[in-house]
Amino acid sequence: MSSIIHLVLLSGLLSVLPSCKVGPDYARPDIPVSDSFRMAEAQKDVQSLANVPWWDLYRDEELQRLIRVALEENKDLKRTVATVDEFAARMLVAKTDFLPQMNATVNAPGFGNTRNVAFPGFPNPFNYYVQGNLAWELDIWGRIRRSNEAALGDLLAREENRRAVILQIVAGVAQAYFELRQFDMQLEIATRTLRAWDESVKLAKARFRVGYINQLDVDQFEAEQANAAARIAELKRQMVQKENEISVLLGRNPTRITRGRALTEQVMPPLIPAGLPSELLQRRPDVVQAEQQLAAATARIGQAKADRFPKLSITGILGIASPQLNHLVANETFFGVAGPSLAGPLLNANILGFQQEASEAQTGQAVAERGVRPPLDNTSRRDSFAAIRSRLGDNVNSIVSPAESTAR
Repeated sequence: MSSIIHLVLLSGLLSVLPSCKVGPDYARPDIPVSDSFRMAEAQKDVQSLANVPWWDLYRDEELQRLIRVALEENKDLKRTVATVDEFAARMLVAKTDFLPQMNATVNAPGFGNTRNVAFPGFPNPFNYYVQGNLAWELDIWGRIRRSNEAALGDLLAREENRRAVILQIVAGVAQAYFELRQFDMQLEIATRTLRAWDESVKLAKARFRVGYINQLDVDQFEAEQANAAARIAELKRQMVQKENEISVLLGRNPTRITRGRALTEQVMPPLIPAGLPSELLQRRPDVVQAEQQLAAATARIGQAKADRFPKLSITGILGIASPQLNHLVANETFFGVAGPSLAGPLLNANILGFQQEASEAQTGQAVAERGVRPPLDNTSRRDSFAAIRSRLGDNVNSIVSPAESTAR
């Protein structure tokens, strides 16, 4: 009867645990946002350039190859993907705090006098024994749940940082490639100009020999010829620097970059219409990252606040012990105890209060840095986490899939 009463009380306690959670729930700060950009009339059904996948925007086959190589080999992107993997694992670690923690200890006598060594209530440490320890924290104040919320916010923030790095790499490679093709066009023009000045110098020298012009005119033609030659040398130097820049983005040693279509043959992007809604800023990865960092910082306030309350846990010890190995498994060798445990801060209460103040200050910093994106609800955040986990097992090439780019 006593066991049944204890079981009923424990079930009632576990049923009310989900409703108790200290600390503030995340809510997006109220920030006034205009419907459209300044000095632009709002338009409906405008086509955003952000909806166009990069492989549809850049039709140059060589440029597409360079972008794919950069997304596969770029060192910064690899580091960012590894960071997402790290925080995905941290998220799973935080989830395990809901489960009981168990460990086992196996002991055998070593050397020395073991006859008078004993501790009341515990097996002789020099006996043969196998012991299992159980600790299960009941999340009364929501500390574990706040910890999971903070871990999820950190993970989603790193995922948005990964998206930002992808956008930077794609834009950086495309811009450097177009600048390189511009240098190619300028070099072609400068080469034709130099050939024209070579002919002009020859003609000037011929006219000088027959007395039509003086030496000063010939010197002026030769000076223009030298300027054209110097312009070619400068363009070649700039081309090498631009190729080195692209090589760094590709994660490779500096090398010559192959060319594709000429600059005049590139497909022009669609015009960006005036009056785009300001909600377009909600899709910027840095804005979304700041939003998730704010959500994580808000959850840490509740985690720090819950640390100041007593922790209720169920602890237990179960094992077998015997002074002789051949009698280790017997009815009289079993021992065990289980029961509730209550632990609360005493001397470190002030420290925990300072930690809560530090968490509140970090939340204030995140509020100052956050963007304008509305917060994700719990269902959307869980779906985002599931999508991240399904992607982590794939190759880095999955970050450039048409489906993900279109969703972006």
